[in-house]
Amino acid sequence: MHPNPAFRQTPRDRNLAFARARGRRHPVDQRPRRPARRTSPFLLNDDASRADLHLVRSNLIARATLRASALIAISGTDACISPDWYGPHSEVPDQVPTWNYVAVHLHGHLEALPEDAMRGDVDALSAEHEARIAGKRSWTRAKMTEGAMPRMMRMILPFRFRVAPVEGTGKLNQNKTGEIRSRAAQALSQGNASAQEIAALIRRDLG
Repeated sequence: MHPNPAFRQTPRDRNLAFARARGRRHPVDQRPRRPARRTSPFLLNDDASRADLHLVRSNLIARATLRASALIAISGTDACISPDWYGPHSEVPDQVPTWNYVAVHLHGHLEALPEDAMRGDVDALSAEHEARIAGKRSWTRAKMTEGAMPRMMRMILPFRFRVAPVEGTGKLNQNKTGEIRSRAAQALSQGNASAQEIAALIRRDLG
């Protein structure tokens, strides 16, 4: 998380909405010897007190002890900000390029679940993300050949992440004036999809 408090005032509900929308995570096992990172989808419950997920049996995090301290780091869109967009040097002197981005960290503990919890977790996760794909009927396990799904599920294990603190950074030039931020947003809106998304977030903040 960025240390400047100007970039860390995003409301908790907005951070959680961002985490739900991204729907993937990098859990970091914080054991003293060395951290481990893996990317996998997750599903937050209604009050965001927990996230259900599954991991391949062979990875380091799946072999961690029960209630291992962990981190879910969700990265969002980002874009480079050119100081040339702020205005003439005579008005806004001695600026340098910077990077705008959005990120949310969920801190907590990772717990192994009984293997018989797997089916419900996998079905719920599939349903959540399939529902976001437009133009097709959602995939279900009914499309699998008999016996294929149980064989695949033997390779993964179910886990529950107990969420404690939630931290978010939305670095969107909040340390600049509204006029300067508007100029940056205008320039970003002419860029690629990521730049346009950052422009939209800046404009949302400006109202």
